[in-house]
Amino acid sequence: MTPLATNPSHRQLPVIDLSAADRGPRERALLHAQLHGAAHDVGFFQLVGHGVGERETEALLSAMRAFFALPEAERLALDNVNSPHFRGYTRTGDERTGGRRDWRDQLDIGAERPARAPGPDEPAYWWLQGPNQWPAGLPELRTAALAWIDRLSAVAGKLLHELLASIGAPAGFYDPVFGERAHPHLKLVRYPGSAGDGAGQGVGAHKDYGFLTLLLQDGVGGLQVQREDGAFHDVPPLPGAFVVNLGELLEVATDGYLVATNHRVVSPPSAVERFSVPFFYNPRLDARVEPLPFPHASAAPGVSDDPANPLFAEYGFNELKGKLRAHPLVAERHHAELLSPA
Repeated sequence: MTPLATNPSHRQLPVIDLSAADRGPRERALLHAQLHGAAHDVGFFQLVGHGVGERETEALLSAMRAFFALPEAERLALDNVNSPHFRGYTRTGDERTGGRRDWRDQLDIGAERPARAPGPDEPAYWWLQGPNQWPAGLPELRTAALAWIDRLSAVAGKLLHELLASIGAPAGFYDPVFGERAHPHLKLVRYPGSAGDGAGQGVGAHKDYGFLTLLLQDGVGGLQVQREDGAFHDVPPLPGAFVVNLGELLEVATDGYLVATNHRVVSPPSAVERFSVPFFYNPRLDARVEPLPFPHASAAPGVSDDPANPLFAEYGFNELKGKLRAHPLVAERHHAELLSPA
């Protein structure tokens, strides 16, 4: 793993210290002012003071490095094409964003739950619930990954409370859509360098469709965020920080007052690997996300309209739509009846 960078240009995104929430009213008020501005104006920020320690982080990164060092045959034994739940290993180039292949390979992990095949009158999104696929010879990966999901769920839950409070909303308004049946999602990602054909898309431009994303990135860089000028700007890594972005559910819940921002990853040079660990803080699949009551609602500009990406009231339909688009091989093998006719 490349050492974390110390480039001062990380200040292009706000840097927010979550520990200020516990340091008295004055510090918490300052935190809320910073969160309000970042979430309303940018939709992205760097989060420090989250309490996740180096030992926890290294346990995950060490297990992830060991996984990607496995022989290809052992990784392919976990091919997500074998999982109707979209869990497991995706080969380089098999995931799509915006219809184009993403030049990365990855392991997709969620909450460890029994498979649920939806009945005739149940929503198809219940296919997204199911077991993960784990390498038999690497038990430490399962331990570290599931611990990371629990740890970051707690961090994201606290952050969401402070974020809602920062705009004058009830801090626990969305607690009922999380809890034990929440649907978190973790990716362990490797970018192996640019594609042989010169294509630079590590991940194409997109918005996330949940509540919050917390990203741990290494020192290579490549993440870019679309800013007010319409251009994509680099997000250099900040040691010990998570890059946080808001998902579409928060934009919809606030009628556009909080913004979900386009972002992408540019592949590193051909001889360079990049590793990243995005964690997606998502509600229950059957959650209906109600509009958020807050005093700035009259200033909300409305949700950005994308006819190619309609949003549904129940969260699970949004995630299923994204999975069917992003993983066509899984969709064709297990869910052909859900695909639109060509």
